[in-house]
Amino acid sequence: MDITRIHRELAEAKRTFALVELRPTQDGNVYVRSALQTSNGKQYVLSIKFPDNYPNEMPRVFIDAPAIVSAPHRYQGGHICFLHPSMWNPGAHNLTFVIARAAKWLNKYEVWRSNGGVWPGAEIKH
Repeated sequence: MDITRIHRELAEAKRTFALVELRPTQDGNVYVRSALQTSNGKQYVLSIKFPDNYPNEMPRVFIDAPAIVSAPHRYQGGHICFLHPSMWNPGAHNLTFVIARAAKWLNKYEVWRSNGGVWPGAEIKH
């Protein structure tokens, strides 16, 4: 985990998003906590957890509150599918990108909930 890069990306993300915090984990690493508001005004709190080999592997995004019990485009571990893993590019993607994609996922989730269960937009099966 490249802590120096995470700190740099955190500073950039704070210029774009109102609430982005770096927090310690019990094992001595870090994760990011953020709050987002969808276009219909609903607020969500999320955690972004970095794998040991970040940035070569994409982080995992969990929606902490309000709890999402059922939704498509989530992995068995509960984290959301904000990008197909094969599309992650450590040279082009960063924390700001991840939070923006999580925001997009949340807006699509809100549409999915309101339209009878049809996920908007393109999908890549995996």
